[in-house]
Amino acid sequence: MADQSTSEASPEGIPSQTSPDHPAAKAAPGAKSAQGTKGAPAAKAASGAKGKKSGKASAGVARGGATGRSAPAKTAPGRSAPPETAPADASRGAISRRRLLGTAGATGLVLGAAGGAAGYAAAPSEKGLPLTSLGADRAMFHGKHQPGITEGLQASGHLAAFDLAPGAGRTEAAALLRRWSATAERLMAGESAPHDDTDVARDAGPSGLTLTFGFGNSFFSRTGLERQRPSALDPLPVFSSDQLDKSRSNGDLWVQIGANDALVAFHALRAIQKDAGSAARLRWQMNGFNRTPGATAHPMTARNLMGQVDGTRNPKPADTDFDQRIFVPASGDPAWMAGGSYAVVRRIRMLLDDWEKLSVPAQEAVIGRRKSDGAPLTGGTETTAMDLEKTGADGNPVVPLNAHARITRPDQNGGAAMLRRPFSFHDGFDADGKPDAGLLFVCWQADPLRGFVTVQRKLDRGDALSQFIRHEASGLFAVPGGAAKGEYVGQRLLEG
Repeated sequence: MADQSTSEASPEGIPSQTSPDHPAAKAAPGAKSAQGTKGAPAAKAASGAKGKKSGKASAGVARGGATGRSAPAKTAPGRSAPPETAPADASRGAISRRRLLGTAGATGLVLGAAGGAAGYAAAPSEKGLPLTSLGADRAMFHGKHQPGITEGLQASGHLAAFDLAPGAGRTEAAALLRRWSATAERLMAGESAPHDDTDVARDAGPSGLTLTFGFGNSFFSRTGLERQRPSALDPLPVFSSDQLDKSRSNGDLWVQIGANDALVAFHALRAIQKDAGSAARLRWQMNGFNRTPGATAHPMTARNLMGQVDGTRNPKPADTDFDQRIFVPASGDPAWMAGGSYAVVRRIRMLLDDWEKLSVPAQEAVIGRRKSDGAPLTGGTETTAMDLEKTGADGNPVVPLNAHARITRPDQNGGAAMLRRPFSFHDGFDADGKPDAGLLFVCWQADPLRGFVTVQRKLDRGDALSQFIRHEASGLFAVPGGAAKGEYVGQRLLEG
């Protein structure tokens, strides 16, 4: 929830939905979703017909359904199913995944005459139609860095930690990471799982699916790799707002799943859990969400469950020092972490009943920014630099000294910065009827001691927001660099 605002910082934050590469950015001005507007031709809403984004690959054949592909054949446990073959008539109408579903208008969107109210026809079209830009969006599994770090916020997400089973060690861990990597590569391409696919995501495009894998502190002793454990994985210090549940913290292995379709994300979660087999057991799992790309009339920074704009001034890849702050350099130690990053995960419960009792001006004083548009209290727009010296008629700073946005600025923390890429969560209500809701805070940095720890220590000494939040779970994970073609994630560690 840090602000990360500086006078030199770029106005574009990664967690926001403002990137030109984000599906939402493709919508026509004034559009309320990626499905297009009334009267807009279907072709205008499909982004994958002739081109592709930088860093994205065109989608492959869809999982099934509209293309006429049959469900994947069941195979014996532990055996990968061979790639599915196209139907005999594929040459007559082969449809790429970027063209499968089409715009809402082409799949039965009904526009009411009064006010343009939108509704969906009861039955989908039987024709194979183009994918929307949302469904066609595809992230690449192989690369210098793992996916799920620099991509924009995703609408649906799952975080999960696993512990290696008793008796499992380095050999079993290597086999598991090999299975997970093979599954991730197929699912991110919009294909079925290698074996025992559940068909949950059948008919859907890749939908920007990403899977990210990391190692916890305990992983290294379990696998006999203590000498390869990074010093950056030393346990996080205890903070005053911590009320941590150990059963929902840390873990040997960590998996982050994100997608812009909830079924696609869940499908990946089930595949990963089943792949764990007898090698690892689920320790904890959390579900999150964000605003769906295209839900706003134009790309905007996301809001959290307090209603605040959250993600302003987040570092972005175009910043000259982005890689230095977020990723371990090629010359870093240990060598197997080159191109990797460290993820701090915190389940932060928001005490919404207490927060919502405050007036809007009182909430803005806690944050240091206007609730309506995220602009600093000192004036301007969301991207205007905050004037920390400005005082009001009463002689007090316009942005209070304990305002969250003031305290978290890099120039107030020795330049400390981290890439925040969170999900909101709501897990029902407690026995008193209070919402169990808040933020699945995930931040990325080359060194957690110089990123998260530095900022959190400053917050610990007097952040006005602290009385409205509670840190209930925590984890720190070493996320190695991306796998090259023919490699699996973590291979340089496990086979080095």
